[in-house]
Amino acid sequence: MKKILITGAAGFIGAHLSRKLIAGGAEVVGLDNLNDYYDPQLKKDRMAALAAGPRFSHVDIDLADREAMAGLFQQYRFDAVVNLAAQAGVRYSLINPHSYVDTNLVGFVNILEGCRHSGVKHLVYASSSSVYGANTKMPFSVHDNVDHPVSLYAASKKANELMAHTYSHLFGLPTTGLRFFTVYGPWGRPDMALFLFTKAILEGRPIDVFNNGNMERDFTYIDDIVEGVCRVIHRVPEGSGQWSSDQPDPATSYCPYRVYNIGNNNKEKLLRYIEVLEDCLGKKAEKNFLPMQPGDVPATYADVDDLVKDFQYKPGTTLEHGIGKFVEWYRSYFNC
Repeated sequence: MKKILITGAAGFIGAHLSRKLIAGGAEVVGLDNLNDYYDPQLKKDRMAALAAGPRFSHVDIDLADREAMAGLFQQYRFDAVVNLAAQAGVRYSLINPHSYVDTNLVGFVNILEGCRHSGVKHLVYASSSSVYGANTKMPFSVHDNVDHPVSLYAASKKANELMAHTYSHLFGLPTTGLRFFTVYGPWGRPDMALFLFTKAILEGRPIDVFNNGNMERDFTYIDDIVEGVCRVIHRVPEGSGQWSSDQPDPATSYCPYRVYNIGNNNKEKLLRYIEVLEDCLGKKAEKNFLPMQPGDVPATYADVDDLVKDFQYKPGTTLEHGIGKFVEWYRSYFNC
């Protein structure tokens, strides 16, 4: 896997992953259209360090541009593709649903077609813990049914898994979906809780705490996510001879298709997350308690047994370490 396409390379996970793969000797082509869902300057700054090296090249293409995507796959013969580009965010899907269709569905078809016609050895793509939707059995297992999404974002990610399986079945394209659980850390997205909380606390403004603080999340540090993705890239899935059509397992298949959770395997209360942040900042937060938001879920918690079994890997970064690293980066980046 020497030549790798990473879509969303200027994004939070994409930039960290690109850096690690380049350090490991890979040639990375980073696709990102630098859209304005949040401040494009942050994306440009993430990419600045990557562009300084000889093994990274940036292509400014929209995933939904069918002809441009076909041309990209013709120009390069990628060994592997990691699709991290997506219209993210649960709440934003209530405001601008069409952006999720354009990027997460149309764009994903273009990636599948590119992989199919150019002999890509492995497509790895970001799914999400949000696919568990209305499920309440904890921890969330990839072997459980996930047919009850509660947001369009979640539905689009479940659709990606279904689309990937179709291409694995029809064309033998090896695909692996990764359900990420609440990723946080340096260079994080400005629309996510840790960034919003830090900014507000330092500016002396109250923070919005939804569901009156009765939220639990499987917070997963960025370095743990990236390590998991790197391990997955180099293990191409094969069909399982034990898969049964009488009792179909959603996480595996008779064709080269797999789905894994990547999470910390530990649910933490949102209020504890805030307490650790307060300790790292040396400043208390003023909390504005609000009801649950549409499309949100009260808790997430990842079962990572398959990740441990197949890759001998289990994320384990503590909140104290991870939030501390974020605060260190934030103060340096914003000089505050």
